[in-house]
Amino acid sequence: MSNENPATVNIDGKEFKVDDLSDNAKALIQNISFGQAEVRRLQGQLALAQTGLRTYQQALAKELPAEEKA
Repeated sequence: MSNENPATVNIDGKEFKVDDLSDNAKALIQNISFGQAEVRRLQGQLALAQTGLRTYQQALAKELPAEEKA
């Protein structure tokens, strides 16, 4: 006998056994999971782009001539 628990998913605070869900519900869960992963990936790319932008802005500030006082 196996001690493995069946896979479950929590939706709106309710636990569902994945095996009890329709094929369409399972496909929708996979689509949601993919969408969440894609959002995380894009957030990572955005963080990299923002870091690069700040670095370029800081480098530009160092290259500008200092203001002279009159």
